[in-house]
Amino acid sequence: MIRNQKESDESRKDGFEMELIEIGKAAKAAEQTIRNLSTVKKNEALLQVADHLIEDTDALLAANELDMENGRKNGMAQGMLDRLLLTKERIAQMAEGIRQVAALEDPIGEVTGMKCRPNGLRIGQKRVPLGVIGIIYEARPNVTADAFALCFKTGNVVILKGGSDAIHSNIAIVASIRKTLEQAGVTADAITLIEDTSRETAAQFMKMNGYVDVLIPRGGAGLIRAVVNNATVPVIETGTGNCHIYVDESADFDMALNIIFNAKTQRIGVCNACESLVIHEAVVDRFMPLLKEKLLAKQVEIRGDEKAAAATDGIVPATEEDWGTEYLDYIISAKTVKNVDEAIAHINKYNTGHSEAIITNSYENAEKFLDQIDAACVYVNASTRFTDGFEFGFGAEIGISTQKLHARGPMGLLALTSTKYVIYGNGQVRP
Repeated sequence: MIRNQKESDESRKDGFEMELIEIGKAAKAAEQTIRNLSTVKKNEALLQVADHLIEDTDALLAANELDMENGRKNGMAQGMLDRLLLTKERIAQMAEGIRQVAALEDPIGEVTGMKCRPNGLRIGQKRVPLGVIGIIYEARPNVTADAFALCFKTGNVVILKGGSDAIHSNIAIVASIRKTLEQAGVTADAITLIEDTSRETAAQFMKMNGYVDVLIPRGGAGLIRAVVNNATVPVIETGTGNCHIYVDESADFDMALNIIFNAKTQRIGVCNACESLVIHEAVVDRFMPLLKEKLLAKQVEIRGDEKAAAATDGIVPATEEDWGTEYLDYIISAKTVKNVDEAIAHINKYNTGHSEAIITNSYENAEKFLDQIDAACVYVNASTRFTDGFEFGFGAEIGISTQKLHARGPMGLLALTSTKYVIYGNGQVRP
């Protein structure tokens, strides 16, 4: 019995590997075509994909409802259910994001930095696709459409590995896209979804060096850590979001309250939601009661230090763990500090390099915050919720990179390209 089970497991593993190899081969073959598509052809196909997603709304919603039903049965947290949910409005937003990508300037083929050497050689850099991009992500069906649009516009092929929570939604979206590509006269293998959601398949996918040029994980800390630690394919790390808002002693209270309410409660399950507050001790006694009343409308639990808790009733005592937690829930921490320097030190210690904000009327403190906070996006008097490819004018995003090599912040078209040197000569040989 044990032997039969072992043979069955090995056979199943071999099946995973063969399926992935076939997907990899198809993607590599498609890459040769996709990288050479004209901008006009790419834009035409993208606009058709956007239109057909709208036409397929009923099918997408029906597939999504299967995922939502399973999520509710499995006790999925409210924040994750919100990430998973598709509505007519969200499908329309997906389509609009694709149209915006089509309207953007195509970076592929751009030649920059052309210089003439003393020997007459002219050397420049030409922007080119990365190749085959693998994306491993969790319960975010909109990522499927966004990833395709950005990869396709930049001449890349994309292989998607979504989680089991959104499998029906992802299958429906990819089916719509592939059907449209075929109708547009473009190879459908520009996008492929790995439908097996097992960890074994994910582990094999992370090691497909011969077929995948770069991996991009999108999801929670566990997923990102697993990809970074186990992949042999190069990884662009997208990060979790323990995002802070610092309320300076010169802050406009109405502005601060509105920004915090938006950043915390508009959508709790997103990486750019505010999870942590830092408050100047000179204003904590006046600000905390107002904050408690403001957040009461959404039943937000505030976990504060001693000074924050003493300023108003109903504050839950915070622990050290709270300062570094991405809640993805109606919970927020509140830390009191003596000045902007202490605020910056606290944020840099506990943040995830994502998005941080200061609410202040002090130009000096604003500039210090901008200069010294180590994060992909740093705001003055604005919500962290703006860290988004759509809001930054990228049309969509492949993720928010919190690393410092190659790309940082919302990753749009340029982040999905590389460069190669192009050299023009007239017979030069090296002496």
